[in-house]
Amino acid sequence: MYNNLLIFLSAIFLFALDTVPARPLFSTWVSLPLLIAGLVLFDLLCRALVDRSTTRSPSGYFRAEKQSQILALVFYAAALHLCDVKYYLNMIPGSASLPALVSMIGLLFFFVFLALIWERTRPHYNQLFDSHHSRSSFILSNIQTNLPTVLPWLVLTLIYDLTLILPWPYIQQLQESTWGNILFYGLFLLFILLFLPPIVRRLWHCTPLPEGVLNDQLTAFCAKQNFSARLYYWPLMEGKMITAGVMGIVPGLRYILITPALTESLTLKELEAVLAHEIGHVKHRHMLFYLMLIAGFSLLIGLAAEPMTYLLLSRDLFYTLMAQTHVSLESLLTLFAILPLFILMLLYFRFCFGYFIRNFERQADLHVFAATGSSQDLIAAFEKIGMITGKRDEPSWHHFGIGQRIDYLLRCEQDRGLIGHHDRKVRFSLLTYVLIVAGILGLTQQIPVDKLSQQYEEKYIEVMLQEKIRQEPDKALWLRLAGDLLQHQKMEQKALDAYEQALELEPGNAALMNNLAWLLLTAENTELRDPHRALSLARSAVTRSPQGFIFDTLATAYWANSLPAEAVKMEQRAIQADPANAGYYRKQVARFLSSTYLDELTDKGDKP
Repeated sequence: MYNNLLIFLSAIFLFALDTVPARPLFSTWVSLPLLIAGLVLFDLLCRALVDRSTTRSPSGYFRAEKQSQILALVFYAAALHLCDVKYYLNMIPGSASLPALVSMIGLLFFFVFLALIWERTRPHYNQLFDSHHSRSSFILSNIQTNLPTVLPWLVLTLIYDLTLILPWPYIQQLQESTWGNILFYGLFLLFILLFLPPIVRRLWHCTPLPEGVLNDQLTAFCAKQNFSARLYYWPLMEGKMITAGVMGIVPGLRYILITPALTESLTLKELEAVLAHEIGHVKHRHMLFYLMLIAGFSLLIGLAAEPMTYLLLSRDLFYTLMAQTHVSLESLLTLFAILPLFILMLLYFRFCFGYFIRNFERQADLHVFAATGSSQDLIAAFEKIGMITGKRDEPSWHHFGIGQRIDYLLRCEQDRGLIGHHDRKVRFSLLTYVLIVAGILGLTQQIPVDKLSQQYEEKYIEVMLQEKIRQEPDKALWLRLAGDLLQHQKMEQKALDAYEQALELEPGNAALMNNLAWLLLTAENTELRDPHRALSLARSAVTRSPQGFIFDTLATAYWANSLPAEAVKMEQRAIQADPANAGYYRKQVARFLSSTYLDELTDKGDKP
């Protein structure tokens, strides 16, 4: 189940971080056959994985299923990028105002890969677990089993989008604020705590433990522990899985789930010890801490992703690679920003989340000492489970191995001080986690996002213009725009070179002549200034395009050539042509009458 959580988180993350290109990589007539071919190839590889002889045992079955799910993620990511699935999904009516719809369909597309896995594993499942599932019933059963994993995300995204389209500006303003987001997220967590357990119980077809000795004994044990929960049979893998679990923190909506195979394998005392373990999870508030750990990652990604992305986009190396490889911004961003975030998510849940899960499980194991005074019955239960499953000494990323758990319980039998030591270890780990997350969030807030955003936009435009110039070297427009950007960046010699190249291609372009004339009049590098040539260019430009800003350039050229009277006349014509900027032109007139060009060689002369 923890593996499935990681698989679905990966799928959601891959879809959420996939960009929507301006145009698809391939045409629709290429993308559709490519998508179908990918599904066929995946199905063939999936069949090879699950048809191996190792699937004749439960451990081999689950291993093949996990490998197939990882393969599904690879094909899913490839389909998103190569076939631009998100691009086409955004064409769905209403997707602009309700992005959650696109996300849900995107996740449904991942379920297509899973359905192919389930179809290939169904015969092996029926044989291993003595079942008779049809194709449709098996796929439906798996959807119901896995739906609780993604249900919180589906509800969160849908409610978030719905609140944004409500005709209540106050709600939207609140949601856009930091405190509003915190409030919204808090209400969502409340929903998870209160309503998810009964929903999951129904989806998993759990049934109340029938009246009898077993129910009475376990209910009495819970009452003795001052603990209230409803007991249910959990038909996981047709009830043949040997496990138990607890859901919910509110007594009336709290359930302890026990598989029939567990009750058939253990004695009443051993079942009480297992119950003590589940009670330990509640007593130590592990479910709240699980939510905190997931919320911590959400905060890290939500608040740190944008600053870190802009920090990357502001680096020269990023654009050097973009210019040299001619790879699109979206592709490089996927490689250098989105892929690291995806790897960070895997590492976070594999190591950080996994560390806490393992230690929470051990803390729940140790609760048996407080509940019964001894761990002998729990050790006996573990020994039986290890013998039946054949996994006594097989640890996982989310649980210590059964043998490791037994060894630690035996050590605690000899030294009860280890129990308090482990409790302190868990508390210290949680405190350290909170301080680290707070520190990271504090550091990311110090990143000057607005400044980096501006740098990114300028660098991106520059690289795109260079790419356009490379693709269409005979088109003056790209050279002129490059010159404008370079002039804005104070790279005046490069701007002059770009304008000169553009002018050779389009010698009669009025905007080009105007911009070059302005550079020759206002360059901070005075060696580049040439008022006489600027006057000639401005005259030609205004003849072809008598606009206000071009009259202003001609006026400045007259003033630079010691002809203030002519300069004033041109500014008056600028006012007539462009009355919206009359204030600026009048300031220019006052400037021409009160000073000379030689007095203002370093004047920047900003245009309106």
